[in-house]
Amino acid sequence: MRQFRDPRTGRLITQLTDRGNNVHLYFTENAFDLTRPEIIFRSDRAAKQERAPHENPHYNLFRLNYLTGEITQLTDEDQPVGSVTKTPDSELIAYLTAGKVKLLNTRTGKTTVLYEDKGDYNLYSPSISPNRRYVGFARNERVKAVNTNVNYGGFKESFYQIKDGRITLARTDGSSWFDVHCDTHWLGHFQFAPDDPTLAMFCHEGPWNLVTQRIWLLDLAARQVKPIFRQDEQDSVGHEFWTQDGLIFFDNRGPGHDGTITSAKTQAVVQSPSPDNFRPYVGLMDREGRLVRRIEMPFYCNHYHANPSNTLLVGDDADNLVLIDISGEQARLEVLCEHGTSWHTQASHCHPTWSWDGKRILYASDRGGRVNLYLLEL
Repeated sequence: MRQFRDPRTGRLITQLTDRGNNVHLYFTENAFDLTRPEIIFRSDRAAKQERAPHENPHYNLFRLNYLTGEITQLTDEDQPVGSVTKTPDSELIAYLTAGKVKLLNTRTGKTTVLYEDKGDYNLYSPSISPNRRYVGFARNERVKAVNTNVNYGGFKESFYQIKDGRITLARTDGSSWFDVHCDTHWLGHFQFAPDDPTLAMFCHEGPWNLVTQRIWLLDLAARQVKPIFRQDEQDSVGHEFWTQDGLIFFDNRGPGHDGTITSAKTQAVVQSPSPDNFRPYVGLMDREGRLVRRIEMPFYCNHYHANPSNTLLVGDDADNLVLIDISGEQARLEVLCEHGTSWHTQASHCHPTWSWDGKRILYASDRGGRVNLYLLEL
């Protein structure tokens, strides 16, 4: 590890990793351990071949103590580890690899295969239920091969091609799996509610300006879905996640926004500017679909994540990590640091996330050519 001060703000930042590519959990998850000063992350540091972030690095799972710098390898998979989720205490880690959903018990070291695809579907967005009985995930039909790793290549094409998307639950004891919802759209961002194993959220994936209803709540007992935040024509909505207290956060950028950013710092799908009569905002919804708070944004970030009390957001704009105070009537923005990422791949997106106690922010950057992890303490 090394520490340095941001040249613009003077804030002290700790670079946690310095070899290979290192990617923390997606921003809808939380890489921090609730009970220990550790994070869970993916890295190709143990791979036999060094690859750039866009060259499909051979990732495995690791644990890092951010106070001592000690790193422990947790998996040794023959194929790269993809999407990852875990319980807050990191006892259970679910991950995707080679068309399989696997569950690792970090206390016992036992790994269980929960689901194995026969080649018909791609797997997305695993999530562990709060009672630890199920791992849920999205699976979408395999369509004409498109590259979605670099600058959102194939993003629009996948939106139009995928007509068979499913939400699947697998029992954590490995005994069985079953579909709880079948759809005619590309599905993603599956997330169990943090406090109710019978409720989950998922999205219709694709360019935000083309998706007519992004966020859906799924009653897993009744097998019924309902829209959360009913969209109108001008709404372009995305980057939804559960807050720690069980609300649903979303970002509404309005018409002219597809929810992407490329390494040219442009959008991947939409080229025309948004109308001047729409002001972007973020919102908090309850699970009945009621808007609890609407916070207008005179700016927008690529991703947001909320602190435990929903009073502060961390966001990543094109060049900087920013802190946004939403405790009052108007949002107030403060620059935290320059992140220096290229935005070239999903792995290099900053995806800043708060620690469970709201004292630290973790983010990624490919400054220097490889993806590394950085920690900022408030």
